[in-house]
Amino acid sequence: MKKVYLFCLLVIGSFLGKSQSGYDIKINFKGCTDSTVYLAKYFFDQMPIVDSCKHIKGGKIQFNGSTKLDKGVYFLANQARNSFYFQFIVDANQKFTMNTDATDLTGSLKSPDDKQNELFFTYVKFMTIKSKELAQVQNQMKGRSKADSLKAVNENQMALSLEMTKYDVDFKEKNKALFVSDLMNLKTEKYPVDVPLASNRRPDSLYQYYYYKNHFFEGVNFKDDRILYTPFFADKIKKYFDQMVIQHPDTVIKELDKILTQCVPGSAMFNTLVGHFTYKYEQNKSMSFDQYGRSNTFEKVFIHLSDKYIITGKTAGYYSVETIAKIKERVDILRNLLPGAKVSNLYMIDTTSGRQVLKMGFDTAQSSNSVTYLYNKNIDKLNPLFRSLYDVKAKYTVLVFWAADCGHCTTEIPKLHEDLKKLDGKIDVKVYAVQTKEELFDSWKKFLVEKKINNFTNVFDPIHLNNLKVQFDITATPVIYLLDRDKGIIAKKVSHDQVLEIIEKLEGVSKN
Repeated sequence: MKKVYLFCLLVIGSFLGKSQSGYDIKINFKGCTDSTVYLAKYFFDQMPIVDSCKHIKGGKIQFNGSTKLDKGVYFLANQARNSFYFQFIVDANQKFTMNTDATDLTGSLKSPDDKQNELFFTYVKFMTIKSKELAQVQNQMKGRSKADSLKAVNENQMALSLEMTKYDVDFKEKNKALFVSDLMNLKTEKYPVDVPLASNRRPDSLYQYYYYKNHFFEGVNFKDDRILYTPFFADKIKKYFDQMVIQHPDTVIKELDKILTQCVPGSAMFNTLVGHFTYKYEQNKSMSFDQYGRSNTFEKVFIHLSDKYIITGKTAGYYSVETIAKIKERVDILRNLLPGAKVSNLYMIDTTSGRQVLKMGFDTAQSSNSVTYLYNKNIDKLNPLFRSLYDVKAKYTVLVFWAADCGHCTTEIPKLHEDLKKLDGKIDVKVYAVQTKEELFDSWKKFLVEKKINNFTNVFDPIHLNNLKVQFDITATPVIYLLDRDKGIIAKKVSHDQVLEIIEKLEGVSKN
């Protein structure tokens, strides 16, 4: 008998568990003219569709599913998917009803069986009404004298702003145990109230900046994935790193680590932020110079994030094994090409010796084994012919990679040649120009003769000794590096006109 009773409890429990799982959201939308609407959510800077309701009759809308929804802010999108009707919260309670009327969406929104949404709708309704009142106050300027209008508008605006601020503060304090309070905190800007005066007797702007920056994420819990699913978080995090943080890779790294250490490793928040910023700074090709002429690139941030969070496995499950391997490969290439790093040496053959080397059989070699055989066989003849990068002795070395069949290259190289003529006899600059396609030997040599580019060290690699893609990240041409006396990277992947500009600026720095 006890076994039967226990079995009944298990069966009842399983049914109860099933009935409580998943989601069931009902909307009574009076005046809805769409036959189809969509349930969509915010996810960082995306707004994916989660569910749809088709064949709507009498404004009765229902979304349901067997799997729980991600907790956060959702919205009801229209049939055209180009706008939304209203936003609402999905939290622990995922089975609730909402009522609204198309004639007054904001004012009529109700959720009788969900406390958070009822609070959320009340907040939005209040702020909407006050925003309209602010707009009306501004319209009152029409037809009135400037002085009277400004005084009246300022007084009314101030009163309304204070009323809205007080309501916002009271609302968050009263509901601080609920997600709706965290949501409103995300959108609230934290400005200083009692700003001290600077020496010029004006409000201290430096104090205001540091107060705003230090309180920017006040009250934001990075361990709570729900804030990731809101319309405010992505803009807030982007604004902080684009506008509040000094745009220097070391500063960005410090600020990123400070935030990522507040996240739970492997959480949606952690993985999303790592993914976003890794991509952002891998794509950021901008370069800056400090007051001492040292260059910086944001590839350093990409390398740091990859090393510390991705390659170490802290984002396990977010990236595939294949993707992690590709990221590591990319990091290993870029690590040796950061500003200040000494580049690896190159052993090349110049145009005068090119035909001689090709006749050794390198132009018809079919495999790496045959190339190795030819190299070993002719090593005594080859050694005197090499023109290495490190043999170039100059204060500045311009290292160029280009191809004779590249239209952009055939435009850039002559321009670079003309630009550098301006420095002849003034600044010690030499050019080591690498032709990346050994099969274009004849057309390459013809181009150099026609354009009279005879003061470069023009070389190519018919022996395939150098892996240019790995050594110098050559995926497309032309690519121009500017190196110092010791072959350390000053600047990389710059245009012909930037070469001249950078050298002149560096000379100005050294003189001063």
